[in-house]
Amino acid sequence: MAPHRQVVVLLSLLSLTALLCQSVRYEPNWESIDSRPLPSWYDEVKLGIFIHWGVFSVPSLSSEWFWWRWKGQPVQEVVDFMKQNYRPDFTYADFAPMFTTEFFEAEQWAELFQASGAGYVVFVSKHHEGYTNWPSKYSFNWNSMDVGPNRDIVGELADAIRNKTDLRFGLYHSLFEWFNPLLLQDQANNFTTQDFVFSKTMPELYEIVNSYKPEVIWSDGDWSAADTYWNSTSFLAWLYNDSPVKDTVVTNDRWGKGAHCVHGVKQTRKFENAMTIDKHSWGYRRNAPLSDFLTMEELISTFIITVSCGGNMLMNVGPTKYGIITPIYEERLRSMGEWLQVNGEGIYSSRPWTYQNDTENPNVWYTAKNVTGEKVVYAFVLKWPTGGALTLGAPIPGSTSTVSLLGYEGYLDYKKTDPQGMVITIPTIGFMDMPCQWAWTFKLTSIEN
Repeated sequence: MAPHRQVVVLLSLLSLTALLCQSVRYEPNWESIDSRPLPSWYDEVKLGIFIHWGVFSVPSLSSEWFWWRWKGQPVQEVVDFMKQNYRPDFTYADFAPMFTTEFFEAEQWAELFQASGAGYVVFVSKHHEGYTNWPSKYSFNWNSMDVGPNRDIVGELADAIRNKTDLRFGLYHSLFEWFNPLLLQDQANNFTTQDFVFSKTMPELYEIVNSYKPEVIWSDGDWSAADTYWNSTSFLAWLYNDSPVKDTVVTNDRWGKGAHCVHGVKQTRKFENAMTIDKHSWGYRRNAPLSDFLTMEELISTFIITVSCGGNMLMNVGPTKYGIITPIYEERLRSMGEWLQVNGEGIYSSRPWTYQNDTENPNVWYTAKNVTGEKVVYAFVLKWPTGGALTLGAPIPGSTSTVSLLGYEGYLDYKKTDPQGMVITIPTIGFMDMPCQWAWTFKLTSIEN
């Protein structure tokens, strides 16, 4: 990593570039759109919360792809479930009135997300089922105001996030819908017509941006057709030029077949690890056993590795149809927040170091930052060292280097090894005095490489 003054210059240049971009018009082509700098806030916060909620939360079986697994490409478990529990003429639309949300309290959700240590949320405004969680003018009788909750879910959550937390608010939106007849007709026409795009999905995107001002647009459902069908570059040019969030919005890379890992946030610039606490579903599942949920060890190690490699992690929860984020999700989010209270210094605003993984210890991952002009390296240890010592192969300590353990007072002794590396002496720490339960962070100052 660069010295502190260079980081300040880099951020200043990004800020200056953002200001200059206010007078620059992005053209509706990928070369121009990809030239837009990433808003700096996104790289600083590292952790986001994904929320998958919709009509699929009513059957709450299999996954958020329930409808497709019933009527698109049938899965026997889903077909049998419907035969055994619902009348023969029951349709997927009949689930919508059961999407009751009576226990949904947006401010409670906001408090939980704040407690997780996250910096942004991404809420599913519309999944592939086509049901919109806001009163869309373009989704008659298939939205959260006309059927089901009779409330503007997106609006309530956006207000709570902005009024009660310092998190950024973002929205997921699926470009396509499994069974929309307009899309099926465009598909039958080999996507030479765009009736679905111009009468349904693009108007929805403009509507949510103008109404709710999301600072993340997480697009999905693009894979069946090229970006030219979806009219993606025209929308993105408007988003970056004229929208109410033009200077702060972040987008992903799902804007057409062949666009993944090519346009938007990508690893050569920045990437996001979107993952879910339930290993098998993004939506809530009533029949999920405890073993299907990632443990805190798994969540934290995934998070550390993602940040070490320069990414953000977007961690998903699936609420019930009643609007409850169940205790297993709540426990994971609050535990992540507790861990970050101790170890966040090595996470927030950090940058990848020269090494991501240690050269000798596979259970050690690194980040770096500059603190008051001094280069600091953070070594995240996934397994507590045994034998009273921690061996690191990558760092080269200098004559004034210090070693400390975040959440534990004082400095630790160490010995430099040849030609590089160090052995840190680990003191005997009582169980009740351990700074945290999972993954411990050693802070190394004045490292020479």
